[in-house]
Amino acid sequence: MFVPYARQSINEEDIAAVTNVLRSDFLTQGPAVPAFEHAIKTYCNAAYGVAMNSATSALHVACLALEVGPGDIVWTSPISFVASANCALYCGARVDFVDIDPETFNMSVAALTTKLDTAKLANALPKVVIPVHLAGQSCDMVSINALAKKYGFKIIEDASHAIGGTFQGTPVGSCQYSDITILSFHPVKIITSGEGGMALTNNAVLADSMSRTRSHGITRDAQNFANLSEGPWYYEQQSLGFNYRLTDIAAALGLSQFKRIDSFVARRNEIAQTYDALFADSTIATPVISNEVVSAFHLYIIRLPFQNFQKQRFFEIAHQNNIGLNVHYIPIYRQPFFTKMGFSPNDFQSAEKYYSDAVSIPMYADLTYEQQQHVASVLISAAASVSH
Repeated sequence: MFVPYARQSINEEDIAAVTNVLRSDFLTQGPAVPAFEHAIKTYCNAAYGVAMNSATSALHVACLALEVGPGDIVWTSPISFVASANCALYCGARVDFVDIDPETFNMSVAALTTKLDTAKLANALPKVVIPVHLAGQSCDMVSINALAKKYGFKIIEDASHAIGGTFQGTPVGSCQYSDITILSFHPVKIITSGEGGMALTNNAVLADSMSRTRSHGITRDAQNFANLSEGPWYYEQQSLGFNYRLTDIAAALGLSQFKRIDSFVARRNEIAQTYDALFADSTIATPVISNEVVSAFHLYIIRLPFQNFQKQRFFEIAHQNNIGLNVHYIPIYRQPFFTKMGFSPNDFQSAEKYYSDAVSIPMYADLTYEQQQHVASVLISAAASVSH
């Protein structure tokens, strides 16, 4: 049996929840979406939750709510999916990257501090910084928040990997140290709604802006009308928006999955501890988790000092033994679209080292101990064979 690097965990209750919506009066714009929003925002200790059809959409809308536009600069981590940078470009802003911490692989506070000092002298400070909680481990949000206050930028936490995790005992998503936090419900994430995302915030103005922007810029709230209502059918488009709405079908699945979020995160941490033990006496380096966090362990990332051809061979051996691997991620600045902007790998030494060494191995809630033993045995052997 093939062991993929990730997969969703769907049970009969999930299927029943979706079926109930299919038999109801609302497939979209019904009661399931606000119920899902309420469950997630309450769990994360945030005041507002705005569900959307993807985390990418939520990142875009979050940037718009913070009035990111032409002439602005947004900084994010180079070790992330391209959406973390694309959201700034959608708004007509420029994007730049902050190198990563060589142990946690999250945005380096030291690198951010140095880059901010240089940018201040050049009058080129970012309007927004988007730290990414890679693999489910929160960034050092206290330090990043302190820098935000000093240099005057806003913060969007890209927590697409991290729902169910904590930072200093506080749930990821509380927005205690940020303006907006983004969550993802893609199938391989901690919980899934098929596709989907959510923006969390404690700011009522930002929440209202994001709610309108996800649905064409339209409001049906009479208290916010610019003109007098003409009747119960009346609505107003007050800004340019998009159709980024989440369906009730997707929300029902997400809400059903949410009931198991704590057990999913606990199971992922058990799997991580088992891997730690299985790899303990090998040449394979395992994740370093800060004492300040509980990781959601969306990913389990190992490291080996590969050359490119050796890494390819490592993948081949794994696949021959029915094990799926991946790399999260190719540094964004290496993508052809971004290399045209003039980024140099030499400016991101830690990200380059990470990309050379990192491999994501199977991690999902239904992974068995026997499968983990097989994965570890094959990968330890493969690592020895490609190192010669």
